[in-house]
Amino acid sequence: MKHNKARFILYAMLLASPFMMSAQTAENDTTGNDPLVNVAYRQVAQSDIIGSVAVLDYEKLTDKNYNTYSLDNMQAYVSGFNGNSFWGMDADNDQGYLVLIDGVPRAANNILPTEIAQVTFLKSAQAVVLYGSRAAKGAILITTKRGTNDGLSVSVRANTGVHVAKAFPEYVGAAEYMTLYNEALANDGNGPLYSAEEIYYHGAGLNPYRYPDINYYSSEYINKAYNRTDVTAEISGGGGRAHFYSNVSYYNQGDFLKVGEAANNNTSRFNVRGNVDVQINDFIKAYINANTTFYDSKSAKGNYWEAAATMRPNFPQHANVLIPIDMIDPNAVTALNLIKASGNIIDGKYFLGGTKQNMTNVFADMYAAGRSKWTSRQFQFDAGVEIDLGNVLKGLTFKTTYAVDFATSYTTSYDNEYAVYTPTWSKYNGVEYITDLTKEGLDKKSGNQNISGSTSNMTMLWSGQFNYDRTFAGKHNVNAMIVAGAFRQTYSGQYHRVANANIGVMAAYNYDHRYYVDFSGAFVHSAKLAPGHRQAFSPSLTFGWKLSNETFLKDADGVDDLTVSVSGSVLNQDIDISSHYLYAPTWETDRWGYGWADGEDSQYTVSTRGSNDILDFIKRKEISANVKGSFYDRALTVDATYFVNSMEGYLIDNTTTWPSHLATGYPEQSFIPWLNYNNNWRTGFDIAINTYRKFGDWEFNLGMNWTYYDTMASKRDEVYKDYRKRAGKPLDGIWGYQSAGLFKDQADIDAWHEQNLGSTVRPGDIKYIDQNGDGVINTDDQVYLGKGGWYGSPITFGLNFSVKYKSFTLFALATAGMGAYGVKNSSYYWIDDQDKYSAIVRDRWTEATAATATYPRLTVTGGANNFVTSDFWMYSTDRIDLAKVQLTYDMPQSVLRNNKVIKGFSAYLSGSNLLTISPEWKHMITNVGSAPQTRFYNLGVKLVF
Repeated sequence: MKHNKARFILYAMLLASPFMMSAQTAENDTTGNDPLVNVAYRQVAQSDIIGSVAVLDYEKLTDKNYNTYSLDNMQAYVSGFNGNSFWGMDADNDQGYLVLIDGVPRAANNILPTEIAQVTFLKSAQAVVLYGSRAAKGAILITTKRGTNDGLSVSVRANTGVHVAKAFPEYVGAAEYMTLYNEALANDGNGPLYSAEEIYYHGAGLNPYRYPDINYYSSEYINKAYNRTDVTAEISGGGGRAHFYSNVSYYNQGDFLKVGEAANNNTSRFNVRGNVDVQINDFIKAYINANTTFYDSKSAKGNYWEAAATMRPNFPQHANVLIPIDMIDPNAVTALNLIKASGNIIDGKYFLGGTKQNMTNVFADMYAAGRSKWTSRQFQFDAGVEIDLGNVLKGLTFKTTYAVDFATSYTTSYDNEYAVYTPTWSKYNGVEYITDLTKEGLDKKSGNQNISGSTSNMTMLWSGQFNYDRTFAGKHNVNAMIVAGAFRQTYSGQYHRVANANIGVMAAYNYDHRYYVDFSGAFVHSAKLAPGHRQAFSPSLTFGWKLSNETFLKDADGVDDLTVSVSGSVLNQDIDISSHYLYAPTWETDRWGYGWADGEDSQYTVSTRGSNDILDFIKRKEISANVKGSFYDRALTVDATYFVNSMEGYLIDNTTTWPSHLATGYPEQSFIPWLNYNNNWRTGFDIAINTYRKFGDWEFNLGMNWTYYDTMASKRDEVYKDYRKRAGKPLDGIWGYQSAGLFKDQADIDAWHEQNLGSTVRPGDIKYIDQNGDGVINTDDQVYLGKGGWYGSPITFGLNFSVKYKSFTLFALATAGMGAYGVKNSSYYWIDDQDKYSAIVRDRWTEATAATATYPRLTVTGGANNFVTSDFWMYSTDRIDLAKVQLTYDMPQSVLRNNKVIKGFSAYLSGSNLLTISPEWKHMITNVGSAPQTRFYNLGVKLVF
């Protein structure tokens, strides 16, 4: 009966699974093999992993999903990772999860997907403890490919595709802008700036060179698409004692802009990787990895996308940025002579327009200011030796690794100056001509190449470890390790190096692959703390139980593996300690304050920080529970984790803990030290489910990942009133005002509470709720409004699906994020003074639209009341993205069987970032002030020789 009940449950799960979808191993291994997984400092059989660890067979994935970025949409394959962070922990790149490429801290954007064999995601504290402080918020281990085959194998992959803009922001034209600006002036009680005649001429387009109406997103300046092309050659082979793998790749991509030097904008990358493994003798083996990368990025001067979001359509007044020479009156000799002497005649027929107030503009920059080229050169080297010490002690090995990386970058440029010309216009017989020109500035081309922005960064790493792995009496499996590891990263312009040093210990035991216990710990060191307090020990203990090896499940139909585990850990970290010497007092001598005589200041030596020698590590305290299961020959896999963690002891330096007289505002001085005080709490779960089915010539793989996390500021040093306290609220809380619509008229203002936010309140302004009932709206009325999703969406879904029929494979990938809010606070929404008007202002308040308006009144001076964080500007960031679709054709081996040269052929067509489903989809896919988001359509082929 037990077996029948278990069988019924498993069948139910299997039938339901297509509606649930993806597991921690997105590529199912249906061969019955037990692949090795790279974890901290070692490899473990996948069936023996306990704790929250996910692994992705990246090499297999690339066969059906071509990518251009190594960690692209990983949340669709791996639960617990939302694209920004693990379990909602801080996602800042300098303080977030650690990325290790072949065991060395390196940037994930400097390795191509074609170089990668496996990616491991270490989510729990138990999984990262051996790495010490720097991995306290999780780690991603990227392992490159290695040569394993005898003989020689060569594959070549080529791709070409186009990036197409998803959307451009919409702005009003010149005439509408001028009309609206006059309205804004009137709203503030001022007279108009633009006459009706000027507005007419700018709108009519009769002479756009005198009355410009510039649409920065016009096809006149922007290409509809740009190309990206890459070629990769992979060569591997060997035999006997040595094997090698090499990867040579090149890509080049263009740009949307087609004006001046910007038409030549492009980015290129060339890299060569070589990995070599050598079996020196029966007990010593070694490896060497080397990689070099050359980046070049050519660009014109000027920031076009920033200008497109800020420059008004009627700018510059009375002179377009480019004016035809033939508009100069033939009798205006002086003007013609000025143009003849110009060093910047564009396309042989235009000169650069401008005014004394506006002597530069982005178009003139792209045509005449010169060009620049950013250059980056990176070299990465790591090597290791592993020695089998079985002759000394059976099961004992020693391994050591050394790595050194160099990265340099600099910008070379030709920096030119240019003159612009202000025209004087006259009309003859109804036709406008330029009768005179005023030159502003000078044309200067030094011809000198300038160098700027030089950086030189270096990473050095060393580790050494003894491993012990032995089985006694066929059932008692013992594994132990002691490892010493350190790395140091030096960055240009940064005095203190980034360093991580620790000694790790690990002792693991399992009885007959049924009962597991794993103790790991790290002795960590931090130079950021005071001498005598720079060391700490981080312990972690894990218990596991493989139920599938118990007699009551061992013979149950369909149960391949079922393992439960629970872990408890305390990690000490210093990555959230922002600087060195915070424990030490500081004194400054350049402070001025009250003097002995009236009206005179005196110079003082003052304390700016007190001493705290017992400043301590920040601690990640965590309990997690994990369930892993595999059923029906891996037709169904499940991986689920529940976690609770508390990050305790964040540093504070404010005055609420200490008497206020220990700090003064004038002269500015303080005796208050930094303290460990604030705590952050997180809890949540993740689950990954994957199904694999094969029916004749059909194969189906379906996966779903779901991650949920919640955060709370569990302890805060604060003096807010209860309704404003941050303690007990989410860490990513958005704080601001609750709005109550727009003021309809002056009577509405008079009947409402006084709003004291920095500008005079007028009809059409936003009104806010008085939270504390004091009759005044000010900062005391800011409240919690919602989660900001700063560390990734609180709820993340990932979906991957593939279906294969004979030689064709269709792959699709989707992601979703829910549960957070954003604030529309860019220049597209918060508009005052002389800002450019976006299409959003068409829904503005006027007396005629007072009952239906969804945007405040226009103003040139009164933005302080309206353009503050409030729920008026909030929106839900809930979204579903169709991130990828790819169709692949693999030529059957039966066709290639007699071909002595070509051993494999594949062709594929793919589309990326195809669709966003959201109530706010248009806002989400539109960039303001930067290059547009794109869809990417690609055609690729792969040949194996």
